[in-house]
This record gives sequence, structure tokens and C-alpha cells, in this order.
Amino acid sequence: MPLTYLHTMVRVKDLQKSIAFYELLGLKETKRKESETGRFTLVFLAPPGQEEAPVELTYNWDGDEGLPSDSRHFGHLAYGVDNIYETCQRLQDNGYTINRPPRDGHMAFVRSPDNVSIELLQNGESLAAAEPWASMENSGHW
Repeated sequence: MPLTYLHTMVRVKDLQKSIAFYELLGLKETKRKESETGRFTLVFLAPPGQEEAPVELTYNWDGDEGLPSDSRHFGHLAYGVDNIYETCQRLQDNGYTINRPPRDGHMAFVRSPDNVSIELLQNGESLAAAEPWASMENSGHW
């Protein structure tokens, strides 16, 4: 019996802020479901051309007091990027803290508005070390 990956689900407190964050990463909305009876919205986002590998954002309309403030028990989502420095700069320019800067030109971590840890990995070979990233310290949890 073959196993098929479907999606990774994360609960979010502010749907619009979370969608904006994932779109800033480069994901695009592929599907949306609104449930009046269940009082929730599901939004699926995936990298272009990889619609089979979405993240599902689950937003409960009446709030979600069970959502922890630090989602480290979850682990992280990981995405490959074509230029880790440009991606981190775009996120930083939009107000996000790069928790683990890409000092090695290969790996970085950032948090979503709901504290989901996002690992960014350079596609292909690591980029040459470059400032300001090479000397930037870690910030917070990643």
C-alpha cells in the first residue's frame, strides 16, 4: 500500500497575517474551505509548481486559546530557496526577525506570526559567506 504525503497543518491566530507571511516566502494559495457549522477556515498554500506539498493554515473563527505561544513542540516547516540572502532580506525588510541567520550561506530560521519555526535552505550549493549575515548573532528561539 503506497503512502502519499497530503499536507502539514498549523493552527493560526490571525489568518491574514499568516497568509501574508507565507506569501512573502513565495507560497501561493491553492485551496480554501470555509465551514459555517464548524466555524473555521482552512487555507492551503504551496510553492508554485509543488501544489502536492501544501501547508494548511487552520483558523478557528471563535479564537483558539489552546494555541501555544511557543510552538517548538511542532518542530518546523522547511523550504528550499534560490537565494537565501535575498529571502532573508525580504523577510527582515517586512519586519520579521531572522532567528538563525544564514551565516553559512546555506541555512536560516525565521518564525511565522504564530511562532511556527520555518527552516530556509539554500537550493544547490551554499552561497559564499556574506555580510551582514556572516557576523549576525542568533536571536530568540529557532
